[in-house]
Amino acid sequence: MTAIDHKRTTFIPAPTRLSFPGILRSEFIKLFSLRSNVAMLVSIVLLGMGASLALAVTMVGAGIPDQPSTGFMLDEVTVGTVLFGQLVAVILGVLLVSGEYASGTIQPTMVAAPRRTPVLLAKACVAFVAVTAAGLLAVLGSWTATLPFFDALGLGVGLTAPGVLPAFAGSAVYLGLSAILGVGMGALLRGVAPSIAGAVTLTLLLPVVLSALPVSQTVRNMQLLTMSKAGDAMSNAPENQGVLVDLVDGYVSWGAGGIIAAAWALAFLLLGLLRLRRGDV
Repeated sequence: MTAIDHKRTTFIPAPTRLSFPGILRSEFIKLFSLRSNVAMLVSIVLLGMGASLALAVTMVGAGIPDQPSTGFMLDEVTVGTVLFGQLVAVILGVLLVSGEYASGTIQPTMVAAPRRTPVLLAKACVAFVAVTAAGLLAVLGSWTATLPFFDALGLGVGLTAPGVLPAFAGSAVYLGLSAILGVGMGALLRGVAPSIAGAVTLTLLLPVVLSALPVSQTVRNMQLLTMSKAGDAMSNAPENQGVLVDLVDGYVSWGAGGIIAAAWALAFLLLGLLRLRRGDV
């Protein structure tokens, strides 16, 4: 008689990988689960509106045009959002990556999603969407809050005026691109302090450093290609001049500003991705 050998087998399911929408959803949850992140998004709105209100209250003493001016209104309404918002945006972007390295939560993230590229891209997408939305609320809130001051002086400019909505959208998108730059810088340098220092230097301090150099055409050209100059261009109304960049007159168009800002953001996102893929977590 032949004995039948019964062996116990254990079924081990194949490991499942998170899809990109799943990673994106988890990054949104992580972003809004931290009160500090939510506070920074709210601060973009409050700082933008606060600065615009301060300018509106004091604009009579600073000098006003004789008739309604879209350019004057945009300067008063968007300057606070762009100036202070870009600082908050890059810091938030940095913390989305460097914060996980500092707390050690980056390792569970990479265990859950071993493919590192989708993780960083998801962080960049989340940062861009959240910060752009906050920036749009900031400029719209600033316009709404300051409109009575402009109307009282006969200088009110509506949302339907040519160039107003593109300038508002450009201001918000610039903040979103600044957040992507912060994500890339955080992945590249990893440490919170050096990443914030590097991102702030690129967005705010680089133009100051260039302005301190001896005046030359090369320095002027470099100033036109800075991140902050791109933000200034994106927060202005588009002009139908057919020129993207004029190095002689120091002019950067609305569209060229978007290209320059996107180039900075994507360049550092790519550098951060290379560091993340080739280095240890």
